[in-house]
Amino acid sequence: MNAGIEAMNIYCGIASLDVGLLAKARGLDNQRFENLLMREKSVPMPFEDPVSNGVNAAWPIISRLSKEERDQIDMVITCTESGVDFGKSISTYLHHYLGLNRNCRLFELKNACYSGAAGLQMAVNYILSQSSPGRKALVVCTDMLRMGVVEESLEMAFAEPSSGSGAVAMLVSDYPVLFKVDRGASGYYGYEIMDTCRPVPDAEAGNADLSLLSYLDCCENTFREYQKRVEGADYQSSFDYLVFHTPFGGMVKGAHRTNMRKFRRAKPEEIEADFANRVLPSLMYCQRVGNIMGATTFLALASAVDNGSFPQPKRLGVFSYGSGCCAEFFSGTVTGQSREKLRQFELSRHLDERMALSMTEYEETIRANAGLKFGTRNYKVDTTAFSGIFNRLKGNNRLVFSGINDYHRLYEWV
Repeated sequence: MNAGIEAMNIYCGIASLDVGLLAKARGLDNQRFENLLMREKSVPMPFEDPVSNGVNAAWPIISRLSKEERDQIDMVITCTESGVDFGKSISTYLHHYLGLNRNCRLFELKNACYSGAAGLQMAVNYILSQSSPGRKALVVCTDMLRMGVVEESLEMAFAEPSSGSGAVAMLVSDYPVLFKVDRGASGYYGYEIMDTCRPVPDAEAGNADLSLLSYLDCCENTFREYQKRVEGADYQSSFDYLVFHTPFGGMVKGAHRTNMRKFRRAKPEEIEADFANRVLPSLMYCQRVGNIMGATTFLALASAVDNGSFPQPKRLGVFSYGSGCCAEFFSGTVTGQSREKLRQFELSRHLDERMALSMTEYEETIRANAGLKFGTRNYKVDTTAFSGIFNRLKGNNRLVFSGINDYHRLYEWV
């Protein structure tokens, strides 16, 4: 039996910023900044949040389904470290605004940036279990970091250009036309470490060097475990493309270089060519969005499918890492039909249509976003402050965050 991703879509907001402008404004060291391999970042507007982004990623998938197909969805999993409540799952909001059947499991997973892979694996194994034949699961990975005051001690100066906002929605079923997961082909690895964390809901802390070392350690050891479970697995020859959780492109390039040295004893020229051929297609969207935590691995997967070449079925190796930490290396196959299916959603067009902010406008979003703290009881979103940007959403059937009434979050379709 097969299982995997039947359909996938992304939503990365309405606004973006050229991170070159940001680096210049912040006085960042140019060589170090260039090592990030970043071009743009999505910027969360006050009327966007993890719920609205998640719904906007999922709705184009759901709207293409018949009533019968929608009713086959009996599990909605949200994967996020940007939850809006300590108890209430944001899956309930998504379920409501997507108009899904009430005979449905609704729950949320939180495990830093690994949460999306955990959600996909849970959904895939639900399908493979055949406990409910013919059913589907909706997995929505949605995260954002609303920038506040830059804290140099936490190296937020360099985290700022790579922090993003967005969501990836995946319909998981026994018809994995987009990405068929290799059954049982998975290596996972984890241990307790304090590399990055969110000690309070509105701030992130950590040790950037420790996080890099943990990422590299897990990237190596998840693949070693994968090799134990998949006979003959080879880091270079077994996979036509490689997909990594992408905090920023430079981190992925370093991890790939390390693995090529350890597993293949490759020379620098060979490593550089292999990176361009097998890894770079997966980075193209991440370079334009930034790190969206639990959704980043699947933003990279979407990029690989959209920008790769599939004249025949090809195998992709996927590495997911979440601070704290847990990681997994798994694989699956993609075909030319996969690419056709994904291109129905015009992902690159969505990224192109975001409004490019000036540094002045970007700073204004930081001040506006500072007005909403976790646990706010009542709140009204002021869209007039960004009316030009907000008006670009009108007529596109997008969900926006409009306010909070006695802790209940409110949304509107525009």
